[in-house]
Amino acid sequence: MKAAGLSLDVRRELCVICGEEQVRERDGGPIVVLPASAEEVAAVLRLANECRLRLSPAGSDTAINPSGKQPDVVLNTTRLTEVEHYDHADLTVGIGAGTTVARLQALVGAEHLLFAADPALPDRCTVGGLLATASHGPLRHGYGGVRDYCIGIRFVTGGARRAKGGGRVVKNVAGYDLMKLLIGSYGTLAVITSASFKLFPAPRETKTFLTEFSGAAEALRFRDQLMRSPLSPMCLELVSPGARKLMRPEMAGDAWVIGVRAAGSDAVQARYRKELGSAVTRELEGDKERIMWRAIEDFPAACGQMSKDERRKEGARNVCIQISVPPSDVLRIINLLNTPDDRKNVSVGFIGRVGVGHVLAVIQISSEEREPLRLVDNLRREFKDNLSVKLDSASKPWPIPPANLTAMRAVKQALDPGNVLCGREIF
Repeated sequence: MKAAGLSLDVRRELCVICGEEQVRERDGGPIVVLPASAEEVAAVLRLANECRLRLSPAGSDTAINPSGKQPDVVLNTTRLTEVEHYDHADLTVGIGAGTTVARLQALVGAEHLLFAADPALPDRCTVGGLLATASHGPLRHGYGGVRDYCIGIRFVTGGARRAKGGGRVVKNVAGYDLMKLLIGSYGTLAVITSASFKLFPAPRETKTFLTEFSGAAEALRFRDQLMRSPLSPMCLELVSPGARKLMRPEMAGDAWVIGVRAAGSDAVQARYRKELGSAVTRELEGDKERIMWRAIEDFPAACGQMSKDERRKEGARNVCIQISVPPSDVLRIINLLNTPDDRKNVSVGFIGRVGVGHVLAVIQISSEEREPLRLVDNLRREFKDNLSVKLDSASKPWPIPPANLTAMRAVKQALDPGNVLCGREIF
């Protein structure tokens, strides 16, 4: 059933469930409904199953569904903002999926606590979207990904059943670990309505030490030395010359930079300064430090914005490839994608949590559709199946099928038997 052809009865039912003012229509697009509770989410999904509607969960649209298949109904979660529990002494919080990451950070920051997620556009990114896309930023090096500190999750399955996994306390081993099942599922299995997280004490002071190198190999040798040292930085980020130019088009330097963010007292930071030695070229703190890390965090969202020179190139565009490999293979990834071979007018910028093996490559190419897939083919030949690749904003985000696809389809059938949920098409 197409959105434009939804019956008046269906529209009326949606208005009864969520309220007439919370049902909005787009010209030529799907109907948008904004439920205010898990009960309303379940009711909308029951209606979708009964009427065989295609439904897509959404937060603030910081990550766009590239599948090309338009749903009949968009279920917007931004009204799900209730604080279900908050125990600052126990370092836990439970919050509605529609709450923005920035609001959650401000809530716990008032008690000198840290919610360790730092995705792009935190003032727009919702907690539900953060979980559904498994997004992260530079803090992943020191605190892990969101799957490491999400301790509970509440959701409604595609079959309209309310369910939960985990709990509200850190030491909770009851039931199946459904958090990790839903984190990164892109809305294909269930609609996340709320979640609980472990919090961390916020650092009182931080300082960033910038180190510069002539090439990626030299920079990664420094990374290896740092990883063997007693230092435990919050962030360890590699930024290539191409990425620096994308962030600041006026920059013309050719240095590869590693940013080391340290938390602690003056004595701790003095230890960092001593251990890092002559490799340090600059030290940042205060507003300058925050601005630099915000630029790195927002880099995936900003990479679609091209410089004036690039806009003059007809058909030029950016392709973002997120790659996860063992840390020892990061240099091979950079060398493979940075090798011109038979490509023309191609430039590459790299950033990444190189201490944990995550690299984001932004590749400026012509409008040739085949180019991203050719790069993926090169990666597949070099690494076989020993890596994870995701093409942001592509019609096929995961070009290398996972080995456990059969099990994934079985889970999809169990949680969404009517195939109502149409998040990113990974099945």
